[in-house]
Amino acid sequence: MERKNLWAPWRINYLRQLDQSENCFICHYIDNPDKDNENFVLWRTPKSIVMLNRFPYNNGHILIAPKDHIADLDQAGDDVLLELMKVVRETKKVLTAAVSPHGFNVGINFGRCGGAGLPGHVHIHVVPRWDGDTNFMHVCGDTDIISQSLTELLEELKEKSEQNNLPAL
Repeated sequence: MERKNLWAPWRINYLRQLDQSENCFICHYIDNPDKDNENFVLWRTPKSIVMLNRFPYNNGHILIAPKDHIADLDQAGDDVLLELMKVVRETKKVLTAAVSPHGFNVGINFGRCGGAGLPGHVHIHVVPRWDGDTNFMHVCGDTDIISQSLTELLEELKEKSEQNNLPAL
């Protein structure tokens, strides 16, 4: 099979961020609540922040992180761990209301070699999935197709959050 290129120039911003390991985008978002829309922040809770992933694997890919800059779950207190799991539950509810997925992947990557793009600040990935959403583009082209703009999705999630009184912790 002949190898072809599919240009994804938006990925360069992600790649450049990897070289700036001293900068934590999650901490930056936490410290700048006035820029929540610009940073695609959906919710802030007492101990966590919920945001859209700027470089998603799928439409609706959300990141949930503790407000404390910690690299591993063993550095979090039980109160933080409990809130994070409650926020995962509430995130699934709002994604279900907004984009009607057939399932979810929920996971955490620890360390760079474990797949963590930001190994210094632990975060949970919540990725909605649909039957048949793995197609030839991902399998053959190592490319994901995102079906909705982040701005449009954020507005839809905020609307559904208000309608459903989420997050209800």
